[in-house]
Amino acid sequence: MLLRDGPFLPLPVTSAALRPPPPAPPTRDPPPLTLLSLSLPSMFSQPKPKRRVVGLRRRWRQLVVEMGEDCAATQLIDANRAFNVDGLDRFLKAVKLADYGLSYAVVSIIGPQSSGKSTLLNHLFGTNFREMDAFKGRSQTTKGIWIAKGVGIEPCTIVLDLEGTDARERGEDDTAFEKQSALFALAISDIVLINMWCHDIGREHAANRPLLKMVFQAMMRLFSPRKTTLLFVIRDKTKTPLEHLEQVLREDIQQIWDTVYRPQAHEETPLSEFFNVEVTALPSYEEKEELFKEQVAQLRQRFFYSIAPGGLAGDRRGVIPASGFSISIRQIWKVIRENKDLDLPAHKIMVATVRCEEIANEKLRCLTSDKDWLALEASVQAGSVSGFGRKLDSILDAYLSEYDMETFYFDDGVRTAKRQQLESKALHLVHPAFQAMLGHLRSKALDKFKNDLEQSLESRKGFAMSVCTCTDASLREFETEFTDVAIQHADWNASKIREKLCHDIEAYAASVRGVKLFELKASYEKKITEALVQPVELLFDSAAEDIWASIRELYRHETENAMSGYSSSLAGFELDQSTFDKMMADLKNYARGVVVRKIREEAGKVLIHMKDRFSTVFSHDKNSMPRVWTGKEDALKFLAAMAAIRLDDQPDKIENILSSSLMDGPVIKDRTIEAFRDPLAASTWEGVPPENTVITPVQCKSIWKQFKVETESTVSQAISSQEAFKRNNSWLPPPWAIVTIAVLVWYELNIAGEFQNVTLSGLLAISTRFLPSVLNILRRVAGEGHRHHQGAQSSQQSLPSAAHAPRNQEPEK
Repeated sequence: MLLRDGPFLPLPVTSAALRPPPPAPPTRDPPPLTLLSLSLPSMFSQPKPKRRVVGLRRRWRQLVVEMGEDCAATQLIDANRAFNVDGLDRFLKAVKLADYGLSYAVVSIIGPQSSGKSTLLNHLFGTNFREMDAFKGRSQTTKGIWIAKGVGIEPCTIVLDLEGTDARERGEDDTAFEKQSALFALAISDIVLINMWCHDIGREHAANRPLLKMVFQAMMRLFSPRKTTLLFVIRDKTKTPLEHLEQVLREDIQQIWDTVYRPQAHEETPLSEFFNVEVTALPSYEEKEELFKEQVAQLRQRFFYSIAPGGLAGDRRGVIPASGFSISIRQIWKVIRENKDLDLPAHKIMVATVRCEEIANEKLRCLTSDKDWLALEASVQAGSVSGFGRKLDSILDAYLSEYDMETFYFDDGVRTAKRQQLESKALHLVHPAFQAMLGHLRSKALDKFKNDLEQSLESRKGFAMSVCTCTDASLREFETEFTDVAIQHADWNASKIREKLCHDIEAYAASVRGVKLFELKASYEKKITEALVQPVELLFDSAAEDIWASIRELYRHETENAMSGYSSSLAGFELDQSTFDKMMADLKNYARGVVVRKIREEAGKVLIHMKDRFSTVFSHDKNSMPRVWTGKEDALKFLAAMAAIRLDDQPDKIENILSSSLMDGPVIKDRTIEAFRDPLAASTWEGVPPENTVITPVQCKSIWKQFKVETESTVSQAISSQEAFKRNNSWLPPPWAIVTIAVLVWYELNIAGEFQNVTLSGLLAISTRFLPSVLNILRRVAGEGHRHHQGAQSSQQSLPSAAHAPRNQEPEK
């Protein structure tokens, strides 16, 4: 970068408008300090002795070289009105404009072609815009619009050099670009330098009037424009005092303002509402170069802290944050080129929307690949993470804070809306991890419930009470753990997961309850089975006189005991009444079923029972003496007892029917209607429900017939055994024999005659003769008995065989 040689000594100027810069106020987002920002203000803050001119000039040139690309001029819009997007992005990145927030200023310059605009900017801001070569004549040097950064000025100052107006190269009719570039400068600049020749002031048709009129007309195309500073720089000042020149210039400006068409809303609006007008003058650069440079150096001081209150810049109501500068000026140029009115407030909202969204998307991308977040997400997938909410909040806070810092200067409404969108997307990103954590908490709480319930039940606590206590403990732990998972950025709650946990607990408790109830039922059923099956079997084996009374008493006693214990056990489950009643009824029915099944089982062995009973009991009397079997006794009663179930103690006629039908036998003369008269020729018993029938009448008849066949030989043997027993065990003589023997002894011993003497002597005589006399008599009686037995045998052999049949059967006719 080349600069013209010459001292940059600040010297007093004659215009009162060239006031010293105001003190620098503190800023919210101060730009980074550089070597130039520290050196140049102090370099130009006080007048220097002339002997230091050469040294200052060298220092200036050195600082400019050190800035390198920071102050390199870049063509922003070419002569064909094409916007250099890539060039602008490279320039802004090089100067790091995005770091400055709102602490930057934009200065542009407009004026006639070859009026020294580029030269003024280069000396004023240390830029390197291309200057006209005087030796080549006057021609268009700057084409389009160029951009550069001021060197060593605080705040950061962006400088735009616009193509000159009234250029011969564009022709008389091509003024569209001039108007568009002027509007562009007014829209984006805080300070607009209007470069004009001193000798044009006061002339009716001089170049300054079309220029000013173009500026004012352009301003009217800005909807709700901000207040911009117009700094008129009078070039090649003559001897005319600046005060006189400024007065004439302001009068001309007012006349032009009054003649410019303005919308109805601004017909009465004064010029001062749109512009801050400042005027300064500079000597001829070609004729008084050193003086020119000195006064330019003084003017430079006014650009330090230009955006501070009271500074050279305007009100800055529409300032765009530095990070949105590129988007803003591109959109402004697009609207201007399409020849549309520029709505600056809406434009500001648009820039804020685009830029805030870009920043939000950038933060979201960074969050997606953040190593801390990825590590936390992986840990959650593996298991529960302690301090999850705190860690996640920290990560989200970092990116949301960065967003807040980078969007701080954009429109509050837009910034807040985009922040909410960013936060929503970020929360959407992390929500699966949050849900996974809740899943871990639910599993942990459910496991706790299972363990606690098992321990509680082992300690013999009631099931319902155990479930209630364990549920409360599990839910309390879940809620406590949730406080460690909850995050501040979302009002996420665990209500759905808690509901699922409650559902899981209820389902598990129901399954355990089902198992416990089944085990309890099985336990009592086993007890009932053990209490009823064998005793009922023993009752049938014993064939007691009233077997059903014993069975009913046994059934009632054992069932009541079981029902009482079962009821007490079920009370701990707190079942609803209908379920409780059903379970109690089921157990009672089970007890009845046990008895019924055992009865039916024993009924299948009824013939065996009858034969066993006959062989062990029925063949002996109560004194264990053999007796004659008649067929009318206990066997038939046992069959009658087995024929039906009598748990309800309802009277029936089964025994009477069997007795009358099988023992006495009905007298039937007409065999063709026998089946209709026989009460046993039926499948049901009169007055007995079918479900209580165990052995049908016809089955009883068949069983009795088979019983008789299988016990016939046993009956005959019982009769023979009884007679043989009587014969073998009759050692005493009949009563008549005993009386006869007594009479014979009385006469044989002459007892009456012996007692006529002395009693003692009579006893002695009888005792000596009593035994021989008795033995003699017995021998004679035994002989007579033997002869009588032989006669009885011969007469018994002559009887028919039917005499041995049971008395309930008659000989066939």
